[in-house]
Amino acid sequence: MAATDGRGVRLDDHPPRRVLRAPAVLRAGPARRWPEGLTVTSIDDVAASLGVSTATVSRALRGLPGVAEDTRARVTSAAKRLGYVPSSAASGLASGRTMAMGVLVPVIDRWYFSAVLEGVDRQLRAAGYDLILFSLGGAGVNRDRVFHRSILRKRIDALLVMCMHLTEEERTAVQELDYPNIVVGGAVEGVRHVGIDDARAVRDAVEHLIGLGHTRIAHMRGGGSFDIDFEVPRLREQAFQQTMTDHGLSVREDWSAFGDFRFATSRASALELLADPADRPTAVFCSSDEMAFGVLKAAAELGVSVPGELSVIGIDDHEFSEPMGLTTIRQDPEDQGAFAADLLLGELLRNEPADYPPSRPHALVERATTAPVRA
Repeated sequence: MAATDGRGVRLDDHPPRRVLRAPAVLRAGPARRWPEGLTVTSIDDVAASLGVSTATVSRALRGLPGVAEDTRARVTSAAKRLGYVPSSAASGLASGRTMAMGVLVPVIDRWYFSAVLEGVDRQLRAAGYDLILFSLGGAGVNRDRVFHRSILRKRIDALLVMCMHLTEEERTAVQELDYPNIVVGGAVEGVRHVGIDDARAVRDAVEHLIGLGHTRIAHMRGGGSFDIDFEVPRLREQAFQQTMTDHGLSVREDWSAFGDFRFATSRASALELLADPADRPTAVFCSSDEMAFGVLKAAAELGVSVPGELSVIGIDDHEFSEPMGLTTIRQDPEDQGAFAADLLLGELLRNEPADYPPSRPHALVERATTAPVRA
């Protein structure tokens, strides 16, 4: 187990990455402790100061009809003067909503997941919503708790699922939810989703290498080293094999290396992949940029020049890809998260599903790690 610095930050050889807060409700700070003698303003105080009912104060502050504009203005002014802030829980009691959106993730220590969460959280903050994070974390019992004890049904107004492989029973459970839901990332059969077209993105990456004359192309792939599977590794591996086959190129099983979407794992795999100078690939397609960083590190340790002897391309456009000069397929997971959150928030207001394009944009970004194959 990797050592930590006391704050939960791993001190292993991963490249730096964003560190997420881990409490169940993001943005939830320590319990508020009021100094002795300090009075906390309540809705009753606001109502008493104006000689109106608490129901009038509640309706005025929530922008509901049935309140005269001059009364609304007086209530708003008094609330500001007295320092009263209505709680989302109280608003939820009146509206029948929890003012919270659930996000279900396989794990949280991957760049893509953390970036999607940032996009979701940004939109929810602006809308006055809380984000409740359900991390399955690799434990089967936790998965059962989330899917079979109706936690999601009781505590949230909408659900966003991140590119997880769902069993038939779990897919049915999501499809039958009586509130808006969506998947971000790899598609889940029967559940609407938002994300890039993974097959097209992989094809663009591999065809970039083929266009440079490479035919000996290896694949650094992701996979399920933890109990919870998710769709993206499978989608990208299938797309890699299909693209190679479509161009009449062989897919060597011994050049399908397991990187687990991690820097350290991909570095170790690449040291084996590139060990034999007489039989090594001239290019490596990596299913994520973090794995590409591991390949670049291994190449440097072995004295393999990039891009002279080896071209490397990834997918993501991770925040460190530009400074490392990595050629990659750019996607914007923060945009995907924000877009999905906006869809769900809009549906909560309209009470009807949105008509939307499921595919978000991606683009080839050519930098310094790919070049024409040497003759």
